[in-house]
Order: sequence, then C-alpha cells, then structure tokens
Amino acid sequence: MKAVRQSAAIAAGKRRPRVLRKHLEIYLLFLPVALWYLIFCYLPMGGIVIAFKDFKILRGIAGSKWVGLDNYAYLFSLPSFRQAVQNTIIMGLQRLIFAFPLPIIFALMLNEVTGLRFKKLVQTTSYLPHFISWSVAGGLVYMLLSPNTGTINNLIVLMGGSARNYIGMSRYFQRIVLLSHIWKHLGWSSIVFLAAITGVDEQLYDAAYIDGAGRWKRIWHVTLPGIRNTIAVMLILESGNILSVSFNQIYILINDAVLDTGETLDYFVYRMGLSSANNFSVATAVSLIKSIVGLGMILGTNLAARKLTDGEGGIW
Repeated sequence: MKAVRQSAAIAAGKRRPRVLRKHLEIYLLFLPVALWYLIFCYLPMGGIVIAFKDFKILRGIAGSKWVGLDNYAYLFSLPSFRQAVQNTIIMGLQRLIFAFPLPIIFALMLNEVTGLRFKKLVQTTSYLPHFISWSVAGGLVYMLLSPNTGTINNLIVLMGGSARNYIGMSRYFQRIVLLSHIWKHLGWSSIVFLAAITGVDEQLYDAAYIDGAGRWKRIWHVTLPGIRNTIAVMLILESGNILSVSFNQIYILINDAVLDTGETLDYFVYRMGLSSANNFSVATAVSLIKSIVGLGMILGTNLAARKLTDGEGGIW
C-alpha cells in the first residue's frame, strides 16, 4: 500500500509541470491576485508582534520595549473595550440571525418569478445599493431619519405621532445599522444563492411535480437541499466575520450620543490607534483577538456544517 501511494505521488509530481504549461495563461492571470494577498495580507502579519510591545514609531518594531501581555491586561481593564465587545457581538449576531437568511429567501422568491422583464428589474434595483459607498448611503440614512425634514418623521407626524432624532438615540442605533446593512447588501448577497439554484437538476423538479408536490414543497424538498452546501459555506464565512461589523458603516453613522451602543471593535481600534490615543500596541492587540475569535468561529461552524450535512458541507 505504501508503494502504491509513493508511485501515485511520483506520478502526480510529473504531471504538475504539464498542467502548469497547459494552463499558463490562467496562472498568469491569478499572479497579480496572489501578489496582492502576499504583499498586503501575509507580509504585514509580522507586525502582530506589536501587540506584545510598547510600540514607539521612532524606535521601530525592533527597538520598542517588550511588555508581554501588559497590553491585554490594560485592554481588559477598559470599560469602553468591554462595551465595544458587547456591541460588536450583538450586531454580529443580529446580522447572522436576521441578515444572513434574507438573501436566501430573496433568491428563492426571484427564482419563482416567471416574468423575465420584471425579474431583471427587481434584480437590478436590488443590486444598485451595493455599488453606493457608505458615505452616500449614510447621507441617505440621515436624510430619511432627519427629525425636521426626514421622510420617516414626516410620515409619523402625518399619522399623528411626534418627530424624533432616531439617529441620535441609543436604543434605535443598532436597528438602524442592521436595516441599512440589509438594504445595501441584500440583492448583491443573493447572487451566490441564485447561481446555486440554477445548478439544481431540473429533472428533480419534474419528478417532484409528477409526484404531486406543490410550489412550496418543491422549494422545501428540492431547491433548499440542492443549495444546502452553498448555504453552509456562506454561513461559515459569515460566522468568521461576526466581530467585523463594517467600520465604514459605523464611522459614517455613529455620533457621540450613541457611543454606548454603537461603538464596535473596529471603531475602538480606530480611536485607540489613530484618532486620539495613538496607542498602536493596544489597537493591534484588539485586532489579534478578533482574528483568533474569527478563526475559531470558522473552524467551529465548519465542523458543525460537516456533521449536519454528513460530511458534504463545509469548506474542508
């Protein structure tokens, strides 16, 4: 058996140069992407050591004093850090529970639309917010929620209510963040699921129709099982970002009145590293914690997905 494995490995090694020459153009197209990830994602990992040093710019990484876990001790003593962790977890779970299933439902609904023109119109309309920067999208949110001229407050006043400054009220801020995130990314996120639905064998739908299955039963017993692996992979990737609530969105929407419920870890890193404290070591320590938690979430979700799908789902 060992000899068979060795011969297979030798044969695979001989095939690699031939495969490389055959698909050289594809590898050359991929080369800029690989270089980008190498330069901007992997090489900067050496800077993680800053999290364990009292980093000073003028001294550099090598000349800065090693402090071990002192940065983490200081970090966990800050009430603002604990509040940022709580806010980030709440917002991350909200996106996982409410925002993640909606593109799947939206894709299922679009797949059932028979009118091609109407389907294209809905798709195009839903995709457009994704291409708007958060600077513009945040301005639209402020315009809608303005206490004096906002459309939503005007409707509330017309119905006999009173206008409120929703964007400046802590109890509404996280809901505004969630709803604006759904509005901006719903259509674009559904593309993956629409593509997966088109890969489901049409013969399965025909067989289910012959067996008397209605539209809802065909969705439940044919479409959803057909895209469950795609759903599992996207869930794994989404769970890894549970502590990475969009910084651009928070930066545009947040204000001093809602810091208690609106400050996330990314915004905390911005404040500690760039805005006021200039404490690069503590900011790096927070980023390292985020990376470790994200990796743990990906591994855990991947394991759960493989067990729930009998080893078919998951990334690896």
